[in-house]
Amino acid sequence: MREISGERFTGERALFGSSGLNINCSIFADGESPLKESSDIYVENSSFQWKYPFWYCRNVEVKNCTFAEMARAGIWYTENISLENCMYEAPKGFRRVRGMRLKNADFPNAGETMWSCRDAELLDVSVKGDYFGMNCEGISINNFKIAGNYCFDGCKNIEMHNAQMLSKDAFWNCENVTVYDSYIYGEYLGWNSKNVTFINCTIESLQGMCYMENVVMKGCRLLNTTLSFEYSTVDAEITGGIDSVKNPSGGIIKAEKIGELIMEKDKVDVNATRIVTGTDYGI
Repeated sequence: MREISGERFTGERALFGSSGLNINCSIFADGESPLKESSDIYVENSSFQWKYPFWYCRNVEVKNCTFAEMARAGIWYTENISLENCMYEAPKGFRRVRGMRLKNADFPNAGETMWSCRDAELLDVSVKGDYFGMNCEGISINNFKIAGNYCFDGCKNIEMHNAQMLSKDAFWNCENVTVYDSYIYGEYLGWNSKNVTFINCTIESLQGMCYMENVVMKGCRLLNTTLSFEYSTVDAEITGGIDSVKNPSGGIIKAEKIGELIMEKDKVDVNATRIVTGTDYGI
């Protein structure tokens, strides 16, 4: 591989169409698309300070690097890329990327980031910004933090472990999602989704888990969660109580207590959902 060290690049397409580069301790300053259409690139201890650094690239490994705010729309249409120990300040990163691995990465300005990506692995990732992860498919996540609304809209095939999520309207329009051992706070969780499972999670949500097909909850706690499960088919086993449940469309809900149960026979078949509380729940 060609070695590049201690360089400062400016101007548009500084290393356009390169192949087989090992870049260390370098700066990509003002100048768009410095590595567009490149392949087999390794970058370490470097800084990206301008727009579109990795478009239409293949086989990229980035370690211990920073992406400044003006490195906007930084990684689009790229295949097989990994970032490790990186600070990524720019918005709109990662569009239509296939095969991405993020490890120990911080995204403090992640508005509209990671859209329409496939086959992604996220480990020890922290995110702040709205509309993260829209229309993605095949995502594995562990040790994840997000503060930002509308995350993971329209996604398929997600497995998430050990997350902390402060997010209104998370997991809308999704299919085949399983979340383990996580804390989720936000209104309107999971609407219009199907085959969504929460295991050992703590959730706080206004009108959470509504308009869903086959929402499963095992060993979960629902804190300050009201008007839940409206028009959803449910298999829920809740530790503790639920403040209120409204018009589930079918299934079973088990909880130690339900503060308010609203079942309107003109809206749903009230016999289609089994409610188990109190002594029947084993308390």
